[in-house]
Amino acid sequence: MLFSLVLVGLICKTANAQVANDNIENRRVLRLEETITSSTTGCTVQRSCVDEHLTGKCIEYHNDQWFEFTPKASGRYFVNIGGQKCRDVRGVQLVVLLGQPCQPATYRILSCTSLGTQDDVFVTLDSLRAGQPYLLDVDGYLKDFCQFSLQVSQTATGMPVSYFPPSPTRLLPTASRMVELSWNLPDSLANVPASRVMRREIHQYRSTEVRRVPVRRDTYGKPETSYAITDTLPGPGIYDYQIVTERAEPGPSATRLRQWWYAYGTAATMPLPGTVPNRNVVELPLRKYPAKARLSVVVTDPANGRILLARQLINQPGEPRQRELPVRKWQEAGLEKIAVEITCHPPRGDFFVDRLLLNIPAPAARP
Repeated sequence: MLFSLVLVGLICKTANAQVANDNIENRRVLRLEETITSSTTGCTVQRSCVDEHLTGKCIEYHNDQWFEFTPKASGRYFVNIGGQKCRDVRGVQLVVLLGQPCQPATYRILSCTSLGTQDDVFVTLDSLRAGQPYLLDVDGYLKDFCQFSLQVSQTATGMPVSYFPPSPTRLLPTASRMVELSWNLPDSLANVPASRVMRREIHQYRSTEVRRVPVRRDTYGKPETSYAITDTLPGPGIYDYQIVTERAEPGPSATRLRQWWYAYGTAATMPLPGTVPNRNVVELPLRKYPAKARLSVVVTDPANGRILLARQLINQPGEPRQRELPVRKWQEAGLEKIAVEITCHPPRGDFFVDRLLLNIPAPAARP
């Protein structure tokens, strides 16, 4: 009998022990609306049950585990992924395929998506068939480790999964901190209460709601369809903006109306189009912190947690050299990424912690 396989890749963090459903024959059965928590730590890959050639660059299996869900009624369902406590900023993957379990020759890929955030997200599964077993395979994206919650539900929770990770062709360079965002509300969503403007700098784990824009109506109660706002970028970086509808009770699930990637100033992970990056340094996004804030910067190897550098400083936005981390010795050691934890003690208010994952630029070719 053919099964429909749903393979979900998640970012992951260390836990205590390998889960029992590491292998497909021990897959955990999920009930509708049941929320489970798990971790990919210690899991291994049954290479005979997967085939990376079918998914291209979308997924690299590392530490997967298996679940099974059988709907009692046909229709639309949602896989809700939340509560992610992850080592790195690696995101969520979803591969949907048809075929017989552990027989990759029978697989047919239906969809494959990835992103690099710990947002609570949902993946929509349309036209599931009653009585048809569906398999869910959860994997650590790019060899990451994570605790997470998982639910199959008839109600979506969180944001719709993003299909537009950053790339040089999608970046919108801007010389100004002020960005203008405009979108349209279709008639089919006229009953939603508001649109949410979500923003995330590429190194941040989660998106933040920076504006809630209520739906405007004329004197006859007819909703307006066109909206526009201006937002101020906190500092240099690459920013993901998403316009997502606010769900009404009862009402349709949250819907993404538009998405943009803006690049402002010097980005630590990706050079702007037309620029030549300094391959000997990584720039920290210190201009986002208040002037004269006390900053504690700890750099570690994300593969093993080994401390590479610890630095205490007083933030001085006018000192660009303060933001630069020399990386030549890490390049020579073969590192491709560094994990950075910045603890900020502002002049006023409580301290807070940012955790970043930064790419180390490849060393310049020697003549």
